[in-house]
Amino acid sequence: MTETPVLNDLLPALEMHELVDQAVTRAGERSWTIAELDWDSLRPERLSETDRSAVRFITFVEDHIPGYLSHFLEAFPVADAEQELERFGFNREYFRFLVAWAGDEERHASALGRYQVETGMATREELLMSLAEEGRKKFVLPYEHPVQSFAYTLIQEKATQLFYQRFRETVSEPFLKDLLGRLARDEARHFAFYSNLVGAYVARDGAAAVPGLKDVIATFRMPLADTMKGYWRWSLKVADATSYDHTESYDAVVRLVRGFVDTPGEPSVDDLGDFVQAIRRVR
Repeated sequence: MTETPVLNDLLPALEMHELVDQAVTRAGERSWTIAELDWDSLRPERLSETDRSAVRFITFVEDHIPGYLSHFLEAFPVADAEQELERFGFNREYFRFLVAWAGDEERHASALGRYQVETGMATREELLMSLAEEGRKKFVLPYEHPVQSFAYTLIQEKATQLFYQRFRETVSEPFLKDLLGRLARDEARHFAFYSNLVGAYVARDGAAAVPGLKDVIATFRMPLADTMKGYWRWSLKVADATSYDHTESYDAVVRLVRGFVDTPGEPSVDDLGDFVQAIRRVR
C-alpha cells in the first residue's frame, strides 16, 4: 500500500462544519421510522429463494454498524485531551456526521432483521446468534490518510446504493420493494456527503490527491469480504441474480476527480480513468 504523499490530512474545521451541517440537515429532513412502514403489506409467498438469500446477506452487512462506527471513532478520536485543537475540531465535526450516519445504518439493520423474522426466514433468537457471529469481528481500513478512508466509504456507499436499486428491480414482494427504495435513498445521501468531502480534498490538492485515491481503488474490498466465511461465493451469487457489479461505483471517483482537476490532459487524471477501466475488465 502506498501512502498519499505530502498532503495536509485535515480540512479547516469551518469547511468541515459546513459539509457536515448540510448532510445532517438532509438526514433530519428525509428520515423515516420502522413504525411507519406498512408491515401489513407483507407478502412472503412472493419472495424467491434468491430474494431471501439477498436479504440475509445484506442484513449481515448493515448489522455490522458497531464495527464500522468503532473503527471511525478510533481513527478520528474525540476523547483525547492532548490532541491539537485543529485536529479535534475536524474530528468533532466528523463525529456529528457519524452519529447521524450510524442512526441510519442501525435503522437499516433493524428493519431488515424484523423483515426476516416477520417473513419466517429466521426466529429472533436464530437471527441474533447469526448476526453476533459476524458482528463481533473487527472492521479495519488499511489507510493512513483521511481522504483515503473517505474515498473508500464513498465507493462503499455508492456500491450499496447501486445494489439496492438493482435488487429492487428484481423483487415482486411489495414491502421489500418499498424498503429497498428507502435504503437506496439513505445510501445516496451518505454517498453525497463523502463525494463532497473527498471533492473538497481534491479541489484543494489537485492531481496530488490522485495516487492515494488510486491506491484505494486498487485495494478496495466490500465490508466483511475478508472476515465472513463464504463471503465471495455468496456475494457473487447475489450479484449475478441482480445484475450488479460493485466496480461500477469506481467510476464515481473518476468523475469526481475530473470535475475538480481541470488541467487539460493532466496525466494522472487520465491514468486514473484507464486504471479503473482495467480493474473492471479483470474482475
